[in-house]
Amino acid sequence: MKFIISRQELAELVNRVQNIVAPKTPIPILSNFLLEAQDSRLILTATDLTVGVRCVGEAKVIEPGATTLPARRFAQLVRELTAMQVEISTNSKDVTNIVADASTFRVHGLPRTDFPGLPDLTGATKVQFTQGQLKDALYRTSFAVSKEDNRYVLTGVFCHITGSQAIFVGTDGKRLARTSIAISADAGSNFECIIPLKAVDEILKSLTNEDEPATLSVLADKIAVEANDTLIVSKLLSGDYPDVDRVIPSQSNCVVSLHREELTSLLRQVSLFTTEDNHSARFTLSKGEMHVNANTMDVGEGKVSMPVNYDGDRFDIAFNPQYFIDILRHSKNETVSLGFTDAYNPGIIVDGVYQPQEQELPNPLFVLMPLRLSEE
Repeated sequence: MKFIISRQELAELVNRVQNIVAPKTPIPILSNFLLEAQDSRLILTATDLTVGVRCVGEAKVIEPGATTLPARRFAQLVRELTAMQVEISTNSKDVTNIVADASTFRVHGLPRTDFPGLPDLTGATKVQFTQGQLKDALYRTSFAVSKEDNRYVLTGVFCHITGSQAIFVGTDGKRLARTSIAISADAGSNFECIIPLKAVDEILKSLTNEDEPATLSVLADKIAVEANDTLIVSKLLSGDYPDVDRVIPSQSNCVVSLHREELTSLLRQVSLFTTEDNHSARFTLSKGEMHVNANTMDVGEGKVSMPVNYDGDRFDIAFNPQYFIDILRHSKNETVSLGFTDAYNPGIIVDGVYQPQEQELPNPLFVLMPLRLSEE
């Protein structure tokens, strides 16, 4: 194998795949990248046997072939190179020479035959999105998934595809994020799957062009997304995702509009007065005003307030302010709406204006579980 490639192109390819490589693995070949030179292209692949990424870049191929190279060391070397172009050649013993201007490096690799292939997607159900649609849906939901392994099915983003709609949900049991996209799928398409968070992170990194296509392919136990000459393939999480529709309030007795940036700033201030053992803040609504108060023995007390469009009786509810901040960070409008029924049922947060009498669920929709109110 022998080819010449621009350093910038090589660096971009390496950057797209390097996070897949596990820091420690009992299988040596999984610590390597697979490099394949063919038809004026360099194909770079990495896998940890759960998630795999393959990306394609332009190269001048002098002699087609393939080898594998130690991923971490190769990635570090590529970052340090300053030459405009890099020449890479491999002999029959998988020893690779890398030439960059006056610098020469020799790297010992492993045979290409040892590298596990990415799964075959023949027969997969395919759904087309624009990259902007898919990126927005995953961005707005993936932050809410569980980081605890004991809640296995909640450690990924739930995806439900019908013939006309794709619904994405992330939840850790304390907060929930839901969004939907109108699509045109194959007639009769109806499936559910749970995408691991690691795969979601890689998919988000690969999506860049708003209106360019992204193809999602699904098999019984695998999912793949192809966009921008990059293919991400992942095993799906197994298990039954909970019926999250049951925790989404069907009605809100009261809705208040809140300035997103102002509220974010105030909640950041208040969150400084919470601790890992006590991460509760009291939200008090009174005529024309909302007060937020956090009080802990270890730190002290923080009180903030802001004007709101509320004219009812005093109402108190407690939320985790950091969870609220996360939701605001994944909203985009100047104003968000907070809908609630009472202090014991979940609150709804909508990115924009919320009309409770509407039949359809707001999109996107965030749900925040209340905490126990402390005695004042």
